[in-house]
Amino acid sequence: MNHRVYLEIGPKRVFACSADWPGWCRIGRTEEAAIGTLADYAPRYRVIAERAGLEFAPGDPEVVERVKGDRTTDFGAISAIPGLDREPVDAPEAARTVALARAAWEVFAEVAAASPEELRKGPRGGGRDRDKMVAHVREAERSYARKIGVRHKPFKDTAGLTAMRDDIARVLSRPSDGGPLAEGGWPARYAARRIVWHVIDHIWEMEDRRV
Repeated sequence: MNHRVYLEIGPKRVFACSADWPGWCRIGRTEEAAIGTLADYAPRYRVIAERAGLEFAPGDPEVVERVKGDRTTDFGAISAIPGLDREPVDAPEAARTVALARAAWEVFAEVAAASPEELRKGPRGGGRDRDKMVAHVREAERSYARKIGVRHKPFKDTAGLTAMRDDIARVLSRPSDGGPLAEGGWPARYAARRIVWHVIDHIWEMEDRRV
């Protein structure tokens, strides 16, 4: 069985995203480069899938959709909602998605705990250190949560983060007709992909930038 992939094509860069494994998305200068990088990261995504208790055997990539990206794509974040994300989500898929989200959250916490506060800077001297990256993931997730009808005031403690993530998981665990989960918000598949991708992207960044 082939691995379904869609491409988000920005003016200068392309994201290749797995249609069936939320959060597995990689960027490149061309379609071929993005697909190649996605494949290169399969062993690292396997860590998340196996933590979720899932067998990970994606197969060869098959592009099933292309969607127009924008400046956000070029900046390095997925932003376009493909047509396949507007399809219904049944109960087994929803449960699988939540398992992957919880696995990503667990691995992120473990990687952060094992990382030094000061992380190696990027080629131009940029990049957040550990605590600022952790705070960034938390606040971005709070913003994303509003797209599925979950609203939490700013918090800095573990209890607040746990409560928000439990609410996110509760929403994503429900079957969906493929429509937005909140007024002006995101459908379930896209919400899961964006939330899990952001966590995983920073797991890999933190691992790669350890001093």
